[in-house]
Amino acid sequence: MIWKEAPSKQREAMLQNGDVDMILATYSITDERKKAVSFAGPYFVAGQDLLVREDDDSIKGPEDLNGKRLCSVTGSTSAATVKEKFASEVQLMEQPGYAECATALFSGIVDAVTTDDIILAGLASASRGKLKVVGAPFTQEYYGVGIQQGNTEFAKQINDAIEQMIEDGSWQRAIEENTSGTGYSPNSEYNPPEPTEGEE
Repeated sequence: MIWKEAPSKQREAMLQNGDVDMILATYSITDERKKAVSFAGPYFVAGQDLLVREDDDSIKGPEDLNGKRLCSVTGSTSAATVKEKFASEVQLMEQPGYAECATALFSGIVDAVTTDDIILAGLASASRGKLKVVGAPFTQEYYGVGIQQGNTEFAKQINDAIEQMIEDGSWQRAIEENTSGTGYSPNSEYNPPEPTEGEE
């Protein structure tokens, strides 16, 4: 297996051009993305949340972001979701990666960062107590394995492998190994998920 970096804004093109066979990169299954690529999975269900400075108690959810500055990563759907559904007066700032968003938050350039809670938990943990996750997820993000459009046989093979991992306990071990020390726990209402996407 050869691993390649897949920046958010390039994922669909990488699959369409045949640069990669599949993408596993906190890739949320959405109807818009399904116009360009297919998915297998889901293999995990996260929830969109907010990262703020530890001393900021003014932001308790996305509706508190009107008039505030919000950072997300170029190509991500997270910031648009906040603006469209919760806070039409939020000011959006895009950065190439989450580390850059965290730096902007540290320095006061933005008031919050948004993406999936599992990613934010890692950023908060790495901040040594300077940043915190609000802890009020407001979406469900179904992480899928991006594949070329219409490849139902490949989707079934991937889904079978995910199902096997769930059954043999390796799914749970992978979650624990990748979130150890962050204080993060997956939402048990949605996890582990049932991987059936892309088989039809």
